[in-house]
Amino acid sequence: MYESPTSPTPTPLPVTAVTCLEDRAHVERTTTVEVAAGVQRLLLGPVSALAVDRSLHAELTGAPDAAVVDVRLVRAWTPRSPQPPTDEDSRLRRHAHALEEERRPLEQRRDRLRTRLDVLGKLSADLLRDIGEGAGSGETEAERWERELDRVDAEIDTHDDELRSTEAQSARLAAELKQTWQALDLAEEEPPALTAHIELTVRARSAGTAHLRLSHLTPCAAWRPAYRAALGDGELTLQTDAVVWQRTGEDWTDVRLTLSTARSAHATAPPRLVADRLTLRDRSTAERRTVDVELREEDITDLGPTPVAGLPGVDDGGEARVLHASAPVSVPSDGRAHRTPLTSAVSAARSEYACAPELSPLVTEVVRFANTSGHALLAGPVDLVRGSGFTGRGTLAFTAQGAPAELAFGSSDTFRVIRETDESRDTTGLTHRTVVTRTVRLHLSRFSAPDETGERVVGLRERIPVSEVSEVEVRLRKEACSPAPDSLDAEGIARWNVALPPGGRRTVTLVYELSSSGKVTGV
Repeated sequence: MYESPTSPTPTPLPVTAVTCLEDRAHVERTTTVEVAAGVQRLLLGPVSALAVDRSLHAELTGAPDAAVVDVRLVRAWTPRSPQPPTDEDSRLRRHAHALEEERRPLEQRRDRLRTRLDVLGKLSADLLRDIGEGAGSGETEAERWERELDRVDAEIDTHDDELRSTEAQSARLAAELKQTWQALDLAEEEPPALTAHIELTVRARSAGTAHLRLSHLTPCAAWRPAYRAALGDGELTLQTDAVVWQRTGEDWTDVRLTLSTARSAHATAPPRLVADRLTLRDRSTAERRTVDVELREEDITDLGPTPVAGLPGVDDGGEARVLHASAPVSVPSDGRAHRTPLTSAVSAARSEYACAPELSPLVTEVVRFANTSGHALLAGPVDLVRGSGFTGRGTLAFTAQGAPAELAFGSSDTFRVIRETDESRDTTGLTHRTVVTRTVRLHLSRFSAPDETGERVVGLRERIPVSEVSEVEVRLRKEACSPAPDSLDAEGIARWNVALPPGGRRTVTLVYELSSSGKVTGV
């Protein structure tokens, strides 16, 4: 026995939980339904018309003998009526309609005036041509010609004035109409022309009450991590937020929100392995005689690739991460960004001034802290806050749980750094070795207020080349450096901690040699 829907009025099916993915959302709905003995069809909704049909999944609990036979999405198209607004519509919508009705005759009059002016322009040209032909043939009708020209010019002036007045009125109405529509878009939302309902076919042995859980995927939803870092006395308060956008056609009201970095649309199978063949060959005579090296130092003059419009992807370190909102969340379907707090953690922070003059002459205050939030920090923008208030916006890189992290709180205007380089080249007579001596001078100054006291330490970083072949040697001349670097790591980064009093100046000198044998080219 197959029955029609038990009631023409659909049963509400609200959204109770949402798992927001990188570019879509997994929506869960729950409700209580009354089932009768036998097979029946229930109408539920309305729901978002953007729901993915093949992702529909329904489950009945609370009624052991009830089962879901079929679930499908039924859409209906109900376009907006072309009739003018009625008294039931808002004053703003009626005002917009009145402006359109007032603007329409003005546009028609403007078109008529433009056509009339075109005709008068052609008439004036024909009249001038007739005058020229008549004067050439000996006709002398100056009074008639003058009278006709005056009449045409007067009509052109009259219609030209009317056209300017009409265009001014039309432009004023167009500007007012644009503002009205903008206010209408913010104040009201058009009823959806495309609606959808859920048709659920249920089979039960006996009548009763069942709890329905329905889930599906929907596009037009996204989220990205965002942070707020407040720097205090030796500590940093980092608040993790989720910025959620959704335009699914229905509001999410008091839902359990889960944020995930899983990419359900991406393939999960590993890439197919292909044969990678290695071949050996003898080196040529020229290759045996010379060693070609390359100094990878270049000035980049362009701005790189054009940035792609849209949101950047979520950097989760290659592992799917899941975050949960601590309280129910409401996200309207307006396509705007809505910020939801997730976690907050306080960490011990250590700040220092750092500068890499080869990259930038600015001295930046860098704050280092440990990730004590209890979860991995995804890459995202950070609002920087100090005692004086909002100071700017930075970027936080992906940081694992418990790992150290750093944030740049902007540059300091009290410091100035100037970088100078000098290079000399020499070749020895017997071994034909090429020795390149490079000297880098860093001039650091501090400009302070008259009442400012105390020293400030600035960490300077400068890079020296690192050789990857035995024919090329790089040596730091510590005896020529002033002062010698405090440290030099395996990547060739030399570091100094320079203490500057108010108004102080220091010069740091770095000297290193790059020596290569005679068969090395490219140095």
